[in-house]
Amino acid sequence: MQQKPVQTLLRWAGAARADPLLACGVIAGPLFILTFVIAGLNRADYNPLRHPVSSLALGDVGWIQVVNFLAAGTLGMAFALGLRRALPPFGGSTWGPLLIGVWATGLFGAGIFVTDPVSGYPLGTPDKLTHYASTHAALHDGVSFVAFMALAVACFVFARRFAGWGRPTWALYSAATGIVFTVAFALSNLGFDQTEGLVNLGGLFQRIALTVGWCWLSLLALHLLRHSNRQPADQEE
Repeated sequence: MQQKPVQTLLRWAGAARADPLLACGVIAGPLFILTFVIAGLNRADYNPLRHPVSSLALGDVGWIQVVNFLAAGTLGMAFALGLRRALPPFGGSTWGPLLIGVWATGLFGAGIFVTDPVSGYPLGTPDKLTHYASTHAALHDGVSFVAFMALAVACFVFARRFAGWGRPTWALYSAATGIVFTVAFALSNLGFDQTEGLVNLGGLFQRIALTVGWCWLSLLALHLLRHSNRQPADQEE
């Protein structure tokens, strides 16, 4: 039995309205990564292999990374909303868009709450503080941890969803992203916690996690954007 034409058109109309929001998901990651890469290269005493991205929010020009967090969070929230509207033709999902919304909210919070120095940056600060220097720093770590965990879980949620939708390639890619993202994030935390042998690689592992995660989000947004631009067609119930 074929689905009623009106219902089909309504579903695709909802997907079409999501197009500008999905586009936010396409550009959010590349913009965020490009900004922190350029900022890191122009900071004296800053080592991208050792120091976290959040440390770029410290210092006189720290506002650049703060704005970067806020912009990525805003674009990510828009994408989460667009994702919610675009998924019905696939079969719908609630947890996926919600988790990506949590990820975006965490990025926004990371911009509002500035981190403490770590791993000797800025120059002259200790490798690890014995306690938080401010409530802002504690909140930064809290919202950042929740955000990273939300994105990791989102990868596995979509892996299951794509498998159910008969898209094995995307299911495998999502699962692999979740694994690499989680492992890299865990190793970065150990590095920032001054674990011997990982201290000088904490920034590298964090950048691996961010690049892998943002790449998946951008490709997911692009995939859905292309899907929503197809001409409506009758679908079986």
